[in-house]
Amino acid sequence: MAQGMNKLNEALVSLPEVRELLLSLDAGTSPIAVSGLSGVHRAQLTAAVRHKTQRPLLIVCADENEANRMAGDLHELLGEDVSLLFAREWQLRDRVFASHGWEQQRIGSLCSLAVGLSPILVATVDALMQRTLPPDVLRGAVTDISLGDRFDLNALSKKLVESGYTRAETVEGVGQFALRGGILDVWSPLSAPVRVEFFDDEVDAMGEFDVTTQRRTQNVKSLTVLPAAEVLPALSDGGREKMLERLGRAAQKIAKKAEDSPIVQTLRSDIERLRNDLPLGGMDRYLAACYPDEVCALDYLSPDTLIAVSDGMRVLERSKNYHWELSEDVKPLIEEGVLCGEFAALALSQEALSHRMGAFPVLLLDSLPTSRNLLPPRAILSMNARSLPSYGGSLETAAGDMERYLGAGCGVLVLCGNETRAKNFRRLLEERNIRAQLNLKNDRLPAPHETVIGLGALSAGSEYPQLKLVILTEGQLTAPLSGKRAKARPKKETSARAALRSYEDLSPGDLVVHVHHGIGRFAGIERMRVDGVDKDYIKICYAGNDSLYVPATQLDMVSKYIGGHGEDEDGQIRTKLSKLGGTDWSRAKTKARAAAKDLAKGLIALYAERQRRPGFAFSPDSPWQKEFEEAFDYEETDDQLRAIAEIKADMERSTPMDRLLCGDVGYGKTEVALRAVMKCVLDGKQAAILVPTTVLAQQHYATALNRFRSFPVRIEVLSRFKTPAQKKQILQDAAAGKIDLLIGTHSLLQKSLHFKDLGLLIIDEEQRFGVTHKEKLKELSRQVDTLTLSATPIPRTLNMALSGIRDMSTIEVPPVDRQPVQTYVLEHNWSVIADAIRRELARGGQVYYMHNRVETIDRCAAQLKKLLGDDVAIGVAHGKMDEKGLSSVMQQLSDGEIQVLVCTTIIETGIDIPNVNTLIIEDADRLGLAQLHQIRGRIGRSARRAYAYMTYRAGKILTEVAAKRLTAIREYAEFGSGFRIAMRDLEIRGAGNLLGPEQSGYMMSVGYDMYLQLLEEAVLEQRGEKAPQRTECSADLTVSANLPESYIPSGEQRMDIYRRIAALRTAEQSQELLDELIDRYGEPPQPVLKLMDVALLRAEAVQIGVSDISQRGSEITFTFAASEAVPVEAVMALCSLPKNRRRLTLSATGTEPKLLLRLSPGEDALDTALTLVGDLRVNKEENEKEVTL
Repeated sequence: MAQGMNKLNEALVSLPEVRELLLSLDAGTSPIAVSGLSGVHRAQLTAAVRHKTQRPLLIVCADENEANRMAGDLHELLGEDVSLLFAREWQLRDRVFASHGWEQQRIGSLCSLAVGLSPILVATVDALMQRTLPPDVLRGAVTDISLGDRFDLNALSKKLVESGYTRAETVEGVGQFALRGGILDVWSPLSAPVRVEFFDDEVDAMGEFDVTTQRRTQNVKSLTVLPAAEVLPALSDGGREKMLERLGRAAQKIAKKAEDSPIVQTLRSDIERLRNDLPLGGMDRYLAACYPDEVCALDYLSPDTLIAVSDGMRVLERSKNYHWELSEDVKPLIEEGVLCGEFAALALSQEALSHRMGAFPVLLLDSLPTSRNLLPPRAILSMNARSLPSYGGSLETAAGDMERYLGAGCGVLVLCGNETRAKNFRRLLEERNIRAQLNLKNDRLPAPHETVIGLGALSAGSEYPQLKLVILTEGQLTAPLSGKRAKARPKKETSARAALRSYEDLSPGDLVVHVHHGIGRFAGIERMRVDGVDKDYIKICYAGNDSLYVPATQLDMVSKYIGGHGEDEDGQIRTKLSKLGGTDWSRAKTKARAAAKDLAKGLIALYAERQRRPGFAFSPDSPWQKEFEEAFDYEETDDQLRAIAEIKADMERSTPMDRLLCGDVGYGKTEVALRAVMKCVLDGKQAAILVPTTVLAQQHYATALNRFRSFPVRIEVLSRFKTPAQKKQILQDAAAGKIDLLIGTHSLLQKSLHFKDLGLLIIDEEQRFGVTHKEKLKELSRQVDTLTLSATPIPRTLNMALSGIRDMSTIEVPPVDRQPVQTYVLEHNWSVIADAIRRELARGGQVYYMHNRVETIDRCAAQLKKLLGDDVAIGVAHGKMDEKGLSSVMQQLSDGEIQVLVCTTIIETGIDIPNVNTLIIEDADRLGLAQLHQIRGRIGRSARRAYAYMTYRAGKILTEVAAKRLTAIREYAEFGSGFRIAMRDLEIRGAGNLLGPEQSGYMMSVGYDMYLQLLEEAVLEQRGEKAPQRTECSADLTVSANLPESYIPSGEQRMDIYRRIAALRTAEQSQELLDELIDRYGEPPQPVLKLMDVALLRAEAVQIGVSDISQRGSEITFTFAASEAVPVEAVMALCSLPKNRRRLTLSATGTEPKLLLRLSPGEDALDTALTLVGDLRVNKEENEKEVTL
């Protein structure tokens, strides 16, 4: 595709009007108005001009949708990358924390303009009007780092801070950097996170790394670090001092008139804070003070750039409106004293913009001649072109239209999305006796009366009567635009890593579980000197002021306590601490073990029964199936493809499928399910989709109709909205086998419904059906392939514990191109909120207002009504309403009759309404990150920009827990960090849903990790396999084995690495972790290597039955777990060796036999112990071999 459609571009250049246009441009005539052009023609004309003149292009559009369409068309026509420039949100208030996704995309586009890398730019008019930083400041703020370059690390980190970066301990989001010794991690906008290693001051190695594992993924040779913000006082002309001077002058000027004006206070305190390097939010309010010259994106263009204005009248409207909106937005801020009037001009006026555009050659492209335009034209042309609708995948309509055009003597070029469709289309045409040439290289145009099928996707078709040419297209493919998104790399399945996720963030005060002693509170790491050696111990407090010190080498006995929601309203932990040496812990463990056994038994019985019943084996994929899958508008994610493959494999087996598919709403579960439906229908069987609510039924019905539109599949929906007569008809048709896919609520479970030949049952949101419904479901699904969809994710670890009983597929990756949601965290302020709601309603959207108290929800709705006026339709939804009432509210919302929905967290499992794009949350500090994340996922589901406002009560004194939570929310909003913790909470909730309420109780009593271990053992036992004996071995040697603070400064990271070293079991794992340490922190010092050896010593000792290794002076004692655990022959063989005669003695008194080893002076305890244990293991294995022979 790289060469685009050059033949078409050349044909257009030959048109007399286009030739005249090019001559006028050469003669310097500008602006030139061209009328008669609809959207796709504007793209074709600009592409032809670019193809002929090779000039840089700027296309100005009125809104983002049109800009996206235009960019897509230009990319198809020219085969070149197209950059987009959109407007950003201004952050004007201090103490409001906002996400930076849009601002960073904008900086990326400006950077590529500044260095001349993007010859084709599509911008919205408001993006051009917004003031920005001057090109030379931007160039100065960019840092290029390449292998072999030299940097002073202090100066480099200072420059990063000046360029808008935030320093963090671990990089988790864009705009952060971390410096550990000679290793710099930085995540610049529009690139992957990169780790740079320095040798002294020289760049020694560079590589991209994965934020979740913090491991390097691939090497790179260079990195361009873009600035992370637009207002950079330190880098501006004259630096920060100059800017402070301007602020000071402004304050003086106002103070002369009115000393007590609030803005004077603001300015003075801001100057003070900037002077002392204190952070200041909402820096955009000083953009004009930082860069006094009005600079906009036009200043970045090279002088020979050709500007094309698409649909001048709308662009003019939008530019006037934007200027008016902005002035309305800043008025209250000036009155409140937040913003200084002198610096309030954040954008050029429409007149100023037009004036600046006049310096460039301009084309005004419109469909109709108009007098209202940004600039008065000096030449006027009109083109004769017609636009044709795209046929949207329905090849039938296209073929019908073609006969007409060919009859009229035109040549027809048909653009298909991919090769399979092109071939299918050709077959279809041959059935109608139309001959067509396949030309996948797009290197020729059709002659009159001829048809050529090529590859490509434009937003609409077009007809050029003078060229006798008709172009038909399927419509734009909604794949992402420029090739910015790299293919996702296949993830390495690191099970140890997955299991360790839950310990990650141990901080003092957290609850932990010790395998033998139960639940305690983690107090911190303490370093103590024992036998002349420094060691780190973990201190855990238990009930009754008891403390336990666990050597850091045994951290694998300790895990973070996770048990659903262990907090009250005010954040007080409810879980009881265990008593050291008490019996309550072992009792809790025994109970949970018994419960896990029952669960395993039930599941296994169910599974065995399914395996015995014969099912229907579906046939492998047919060409129709392939065609159906290719008609999907989006690019599938890797997870989706994997889930689809697993489901099809299940369907092709003869035992009935029983699979659970988990994934967040909007992650594409429905598409996966519909592909299974297609497979079922192609084999002549019927499929049914069962959903919990009527609204969901309607939604699935609409999606299914749309997806199956080009295929002869009959779809019906059974719900409250059908009349009794319609229902009766549907029941008859289902029994007669006339319906292929039936969607419905629990009315699908009624006695009178019979399918002629049901092959696949899909259950959506199973956790929302009652018990009786579930029983009926079981009956229905015994013989039939069943697929259950769930929106709460379920932890991988649980999936592994249940492996072989319940099949699960998970979709964890969100689909491409979900636009970033502009997120704000701020004190609750009715005027800000009313503004936000009005802004959303003004663009025809809808709003969720989340008030999480049922008692006061109506009062809240009334308050909003008072604020917004009577003409705004407000609805209320909460969990205490009955299904009928709730359903009708949701239906009204879905139909657009309700504009603002005041609701509780009920929307988090809700339906998909693409038109709701503003979300306001009251008391966000009372919700966990997991809930916030899931609720925020309800918006931003369309091409429109979405806004989330997370508010907390003004002036409320926050408890420590709530304050911590709020900080987490801010970081989450700004950098997207903390996402892992959120996912973890959600998963635990999901685990609770899957296991049912009774099991959840037991899970709470021992903590999730412990419960999993018990469940895994129970499952293996039920299946008649031996559960692995978990004997633990503790080792306490006089060796200096620890993680020095000089090597890993951060306490949390040190804790995490201790945990992972303690969990090492094999030399491979040890090597893997060593690689990671070198990667993240550089060469490890001796004590770290010793620490890893101790871990391996413990792992090997367990294999020969040793439960404790301790050293007193020059004696090492190996204690065996029990007398039957002693490998007697192996020990005797070792003792009898000449070198060991006086050193080794076995004392078998008491229940625990011991082996004593005396060290010679100067001998290394650790090496000697490793050798001894290694020898014992080898001897033991040889003896076992002889026995088996």
